[in-house]
Amino acid sequence: MTIYDELVARGLIAQVTDEEEIKELINNGKATFYIGFDPTADSLHVGHFMALCLMKRLQMAGNKPVVLIGGGTAMIGDPSGRSDMRQMMTTETIAHNVECFKKQMSRFIDFSEDKAILVNNADWLMDLNYVEVLRDIGPHFSVNRMLTAECYKQRMERGLSFLEFNYMIMQSYDFYMLYQKYGCNMQFGGDDQWSNMLGGTELIRRKLGKDAYAMTINLLLNSEGKKMGKTQSGAVWLDPNKTSPFDFYQYWRNVSDQDVRKCLRMLTFLPLEQIDAMDAWEGSQLNEAKDILAYELTKLVHGEEEAVKAKEASKALFSTGSAANMPTEIITMDVFTDGTVDILQLLISANLATSRNEARRAVEQGGVSVNGEKVTDTHMTYGKDDFAEEFILKKGKKKFCKVELS
Repeated sequence: MTIYDELVARGLIAQVTDEEEIKELINNGKATFYIGFDPTADSLHVGHFMALCLMKRLQMAGNKPVVLIGGGTAMIGDPSGRSDMRQMMTTETIAHNVECFKKQMSRFIDFSEDKAILVNNADWLMDLNYVEVLRDIGPHFSVNRMLTAECYKQRMERGLSFLEFNYMIMQSYDFYMLYQKYGCNMQFGGDDQWSNMLGGTELIRRKLGKDAYAMTINLLLNSEGKKMGKTQSGAVWLDPNKTSPFDFYQYWRNVSDQDVRKCLRMLTFLPLEQIDAMDAWEGSQLNEAKDILAYELTKLVHGEEEAVKAKEASKALFSTGSAANMPTEIITMDVFTDGTVDILQLLISANLATSRNEARRAVEQGGVSVNGEKVTDTHMTYGKDDFAEEFILKKGKKKFCKVELS
């Protein structure tokens, strides 16, 4: 199976500009391709996962990735998929975020021996002369055509600033520069970037008389059509300090039955034959598939050691397994009153509830347990000696931790 056929079989490809040419390039390791990442936070998140996995797959097939960090475009913000304007960032914040991205990407992409390139579009965008850009690039973009792009249409009713209107031109200019500087002949991205990517291929054709190609990958959506990678508390980050390896594991362990096999195909590097065999799995076997998914992705992002720990901790949540690798919350004597701490305060201090009202509801609804025993009294208290040995606090089916007294 060729790499292109595998991408199709895994359900990754959404749109392509010239399928036969793209097949020829990537199947024979002739593609120098780029994917852009705007450094709008100090960590990558699950929304970037598809792009990182795609870069890894294509590099393994002999193609050369160009990681484009949008230090320049981040000064404006991409209007695609948004109903409001992004908050503008300082150059210092962007520089910090770029450094964080580099470290995380190295888990997916091999930058050794010129096997991949990492560049920042601030290197060419920040020094552009406005009048020169208008004269040199402006004539190649039709405003009427730009306004038909989905990324702009959905913003027209609420108001689209001229600042954001320039984003497509800047992204197209990136492709134009990368083609000239590094021989970058292909751009990949999320399906919501299609219009911006076409702008780049067209600019290269008009300015240089050369062909360049674009391919979009399907967005990671759940069975309800919503983007995956979000929880009630926010994004699922790749930085272990923002989303712990255990919480990362649990996110994938808790995907719906309808989504688990799709995620296995799109995100893991398991053989398709192994995943196809799971199509007949039902009931408890689907839980096994979820464990496989969670383990493979946690290993990919955080390494095998952390994946094993997270798996063992997850087992402990539903069994009498070891609590050694459970997430641990430290409390201090400051939360004690007259030598005891009540269950409501304990839930708050262990970050399992945000308020006493939330904690009270959880207890009253029978969703709280200590060391496997349900707590039904909202006035239940615990003394210092109760924390001398293992103290496992659980709220609902999926939230739990080991509580230790400092």
